[in-house]
Amino acid sequence: MSMRRFIAVRLLGLIPILLGVSILTFVLVYLTPRDPVDLITTGNPNIDAAEEARLREQYGLNDPAWEQYLDWLSGVVQGNFGEEFSSGRDASSIIWTRMPETIVLGLFGWVFALLIAIPTGIYAAMNKDQLGDDVSRVVALSGISLPNFWLGLMLISIFAVTLGWWDVTAPSRASLYSPEMLYYLILPGITIGTASSAILMRIMRSSMAEEMNKEYVTAARAKGLPERRVVLKHVLRNSLISVTTAAAFLTASIFSGSLVVEVVFSWPGLGREFFSAIQTAEVNIILGITLFLAVIIILMNLLADIAYAVLDPRIRY
Repeated sequence: MSMRRFIAVRLLGLIPILLGVSILTFVLVYLTPRDPVDLITTGNPNIDAAEEARLREQYGLNDPAWEQYLDWLSGVVQGNFGEEFSSGRDASSIIWTRMPETIVLGLFGWVFALLIAIPTGIYAAMNKDQLGDDVSRVVALSGISLPNFWLGLMLISIFAVTLGWWDVTAPSRASLYSPEMLYYLILPGITIGTASSAILMRIMRSSMAEEMNKEYVTAARAKGLPERRVVLKHVLRNSLISVTTAAAFLTASIFSGSLVVEVVFSWPGLGREFFSAIQTAEVNIILGITLFLAVIIILMNLLADIAYAVLDPRIRY
């Protein structure tokens, strides 16, 4: 199978996956005891029973669950994700507005994870069973064990409150790509990427250590190649295949981690919007954000498959 055909097949595979994700999400939201109309009308004495019934009819909440889902799905096919019940805002415009902030934050966490994991993984493999390897193991286990909400609060307490090196909240008037905003994103990026960098570091170390014992490495050394060239040109390239696989799967944890991190750092992204939508039972917002995250995760796995062929020309699709 050619690479072009492989990509086309994977893109077509998006359809049943996204359909399954939307059905599962809709069922879980439908089974929750929260009702959006009750949340809207609670505490408002000007809304009587007749107005509540009108709102339920307007939003189609009186229809059976399967009919509500099909109505939503038909709208999605036409590019209409519905509206937010409490404000009447278009759901797709809310998602598109908050999307850049979440993507930039996720990229910060992803880049941080790779920049930390690859060099430390190489160092640990080159110093196997020595002090550097033991220290990297302790650091990796600590990074995996720390909850990201606790780590975020500690970073804010130390670097923003105590030392004053960062603002507690994001600069309100700065644009997303301004130096001030990108500088602020360092702490949230570290918070999201810490656990992923710890996992990738151990994978990189294990993969490198395994490759170092293979015959082609022995042959390269026997030819008199410098150790630096053997490691960086031969061993590293083959080791990155395992890291690429793990990095693609960890994309899910990085973007899902933004749900908590955006709330901790008051970052106006999809995670914070998703958290608010869950509290107010905004089904359209929840479904739209879930689909977006599913597309991101699937595309990252597709990019990982394409990277296999770049890293190892022996791979054919």
